[in-house]
Amino acid sequence: MAEEAQTGAENGAAPAPVKMNVLAQFVRDLSFENILAQKGAGGDVQPDVQVQVNLDAKKRTAENQYEVVLKLKVTSKAKTSGETLFIIEMDYVGVFNIENVPNEQMHPFLLIECPRMIFPFARRIISDLTRDGGFPPLNLEMIDFVALYRNELARRAQAQAPGGEQKLDA
Repeated sequence: MAEEAQTGAENGAAPAPVKMNVLAQFVRDLSFENILAQKGAGGDVQPDVQVQVNLDAKKRTAENQYEVVLKLKVTSKAKTSGETLFIIEMDYVGVFNIENVPNEQMHPFLLIECPRMIFPFARRIISDLTRDGGFPPLNLEMIDFVALYRNELARRAQAQAPGGEQKLDA
């Protein structure tokens, strides 16, 4: 029996488990523009916060290593006047060693699982930055990276559909 299980594993019946390690994470680019302080305005302001999320992933030169960039743009405006209070732009990078993920599953893995791993750290930086900038700490809500991935696939499919506008480079 043990011999049969071993032969089945050798024939590919039992795939190797997925391995993922975060090798490094860092802030590549960070900008905090405190417009409220620049104008000298103050007082109690009710903010309206908008968050834009973009993701980018690429293979590194080392074997099984990938770089995933979580790009956040946070814009806070006063609800009453619509004036911008602050703008944060941050590129937060994770370097991952990933093994045993089939090629057809690598793209969603890089754009769903990897950002999910580094998001809490980027969230903490945003919270500290807003607090240190004189605002209440901004604790971003968790991001549904699966929904984000599906929405991007749907957007791309719609853009490539017949009748959809396509830009061709000459």
